[in-house]
Amino acid sequence: MKGINNSAPAKCSKEIIINASSEKVWAVLTDIDKWTTWNTEVSNVKLNGKLQPESTFDWKAGGAKIHSTLHTIEPVKRFGWTGKALGTFAIHNWILSETNGQTKVLVEESIEGFLVRLFKKAFNRTLGSGMKKWLDLLKQECEK
Repeated sequence: MKGINNSAPAKCSKEIIINASSEKVWAVLTDIDKWTTWNTEVSNVKLNGKLQPESTFDWKAGGAKIHSTLHTIEPVKRFGWTGKALGTFAIHNWILSETNGQTKVLVEESIEGFLVRLFKKAFNRTLGSGMKKWLDLLKQECEK
């Protein structure tokens, strides 16, 4: 798995416990073309090809158009991509682990680039709140 850049000006990690199997969480999380059905933060998402490393997807999140490339697909365990938008570069990873029918989901991301250095506080605040929202929406969808 490609690690996040720990020296990036914006970085965050959060976790949540979801009352669902890791298979269910994985199915929801990796069905990229259906993100818009449960994630209000995402619009216009399209996976270009199969769910495999080096495949790309294009999407909008928070008004920004993002071009992403999958770097890790380890079924039911690890899922990650890199993304480029408006002169920024992000590394985004999801790590799943199941215990007694519950799945712990850890998400981490780093963002770098000129604008990120310039508006470091704002990027970190937005990244943290965005991650929490994604996790809450993922939990809601998986526990249906």
